[in-house]
Amino acid sequence: MKIFIIGGPGSGKTTLAKRLSERYGIPRCDLDDLFWDNTAKRYGTKRDPAARDALLDRILTESDWIIEGVYYAWCGRCFAEADSIRFLNVPRRVYHRRIIRRFIRRKLGIEKGKKETLRSLRDLLNWADRYQQKNAVEIQKILRAHSDKVISEEPI
Repeated sequence: MKIFIIGGPGSGKTTLAKRLSERYGIPRCDLDDLFWDNTAKRYGTKRDPAARDALLDRILTESDWIIEGVYYAWCGRCFAEADSIRFLNVPRRVYHRRIIRRFIRRKLGIEKGKKETLRSLRDLLNWADRYQQKNAVEIQKILRAHSDKVISEEPI
């Protein structure tokens, strides 16, 4: 089973991926772990694209996977090779609330997190709004070519 979950920040991708992974015993991958260099000293350092693509290629060769993320431009194979695609699209008030709650939980040490700051929180909220206005529209265009695989469901 190969499942690709895509959507903006705070849409419920990680929660859905964790639940499906636990239910079916399928390994999951967060595309952020491929895109960002989490070993860098500075928050927000991108991984070299060739290294990122090699990591993704390795995952895509597995017989079962759940891949989740916001990315689509370099993830064409995810769309093509997935057995099912789930596009999560939630209202602005919902993703804003979730992003802020996640930031607070990370700062309190309740949830595993990155080296975020108030500035990075503000930037993420603004980026999430732009994502919904531009990227979500582009993703929906891509999904038309894969409509037989798209599972429509209520976001978590």
